[in-house]
Amino acid sequence: MDSLVRTVTALSVRNVTRTFGGLVAVDDISFDLAENEVLGLIGPNGSGKTTMMNLISGALQPNSGEIRLYRDDITRSRANAIARLGIARTFQIVRMLPSLSVLENVAAGGVFGHDRHWGRELNNRAFEVLHRVGLEGAENNPISTLTYIDQKRLELARALISNPRVILLDEWLAGLNPTELQTGIALIEELRTEGRTVVIVEHVMDAIRSLCDRCVVMNSGAKIAEGTPAEVLADAGVITAYLGDDDA
Repeated sequence: MDSLVRTVTALSVRNVTRTFGGLVAVDDISFDLAENEVLGLIGPNGSGKTTMMNLISGALQPNSGEIRLYRDDITRSRANAIARLGIARTFQIVRMLPSLSVLENVAAGGVFGHDRHWGRELNNRAFEVLHRVGLEGAENNPISTLTYIDQKRLELARALISNPRVILLDEWLAGLNPTELQTGIALIEELRTEGRTVVIVEHVMDAIRSLCDRCVVMNSGAKIAEGTPAEVLADAGVITAYLGDDDA
């Protein structure tokens, strides 16, 4: 008899709604993220994906519903508290600390995140993750010397330094040229191989197909499909949401 494999739920989103005045940006969304799973959160522009990421990370709070990180209810928690519980993220627009060096930018994540480091341990850990993402030799450089892909690498290193339980990548591959895109996909693939638990918001469908175990598709704030990448990308409702009725 085969042994049973128990799935541990790392993140649970239940009936979450967020409005801005009369606009319903996230409309009664529910999904689970299993430990060691890579989940794609996809949909057309304006579908509510980044708002959902902001709700998970604590940048926003929902009007209703519940969000749990393992057993912790983080629905009303502040962003700094959620970071310490183990959620790290990147942003659509890369956010650097321009007055600090590359090493210092990464070290900031090791002070305020899930696993916190100090002194020599912090410095060593920052060197380690910079090498991990391919930025060895750039540790003492100013931010202004970094190319766009290297800024993306740095932001990923800053998320990784605290050894988060869940990583949120919000269009991390956006704006990369074809060569950089392949480098970026390879980096995320390494996270997958390591068994990291990741939510990816992305428009690059080749990345979604190759990286994600499952996808949740949003449109106009609502969830319209959930399943494997192959299943959701073949769904008639998803095709209509992306292409419109005339092309579906």
